[in-house]
Amino acid sequence: MKRPTLATAVAVVIAAGTLTGLGPAVAEAHSGGPHRQKPTVVLVHGAFADSSGWNGVVSRLQKDGYPVVAVANPLRGVASDAATVRSVLNDIDGPIVLAGHSYAGNVITEAAAGDRDVKALVYVAAFLPDTGETAGGLSNKFPGSTLGSTLHQVAVPGGGTDLYIDRALFPQQFAADLPLREAKLLAVGQRPIDAGALAEPQAGAPAWKSIPSYDLIPEADRNIPPAAQHWMAQRAKATTVSVKGASHLVLASHPGTTAALIERAARENP
Repeated sequence: MKRPTLATAVAVVIAAGTLTGLGPAVAEAHSGGPHRQKPTVVLVHGAFADSSGWNGVVSRLQKDGYPVVAVANPLRGVASDAATVRSVLNDIDGPIVLAGHSYAGNVITEAAAGDRDVKALVYVAAFLPDTGETAGGLSNKFPGSTLGSTLHQVAVPGGGTDLYIDRALFPQQFAADLPLREAKLLAVGQRPIDAGALAEPQAGAPAWKSIPSYDLIPEADRNIPPAAQHWMAQRAKATTVSVKGASHLVLASHPGTTAALIERAARENP
């Protein structure tokens, strides 16, 4: 993979970091800082969330010496979102562990395909789609999802539709095992997903067919039925960890367990 020169890369990353807040972590991966011996962990949030959901995971990974980048997922479509993530991966030297939550499972499955630097994939309450499959189709493959009845549609310029979870229903639907006050704040700050993204088929060979995969499954997930998650994990031959009673936002309610699985993926795939 062609890389920019060190001076150019650092300048670009610092400039980008001014806008995105990702600069320091990416710059550390380029600069040969104290954590260069460990892979860079790239985290991708899913629908109805943002990168702050990873905060508890990030703090643990950084404490253990891992450089971390949390990507702002546009949530506009699988192919375009994957291109955004791929641009971040291309800007990092050395090995990478790539993790995605929920819909971001579709995104990382496409973004990592063919990238030799991605040593492991970690799916967190996420989709592991095969070619031609959609997030919506996989979510409804098994009974149990109550997401559809909680969604609020907002028309956007150009004829598209953004989807939000109704703020009053968000805590129980998305983050039932978080303190109610915290869940209500997350409901206000949720980011919408383009409705078309959930119906966009996966293109090309999925990365999990060639890259070792790990899967964290919350057993009380109301968005993606746990039965669907177990089926996808088994199909992908993923190393699986289940969390009893955990909600869809397991990365926030169980950050230690999430970080431990990511670190395990890093250790087992140097």
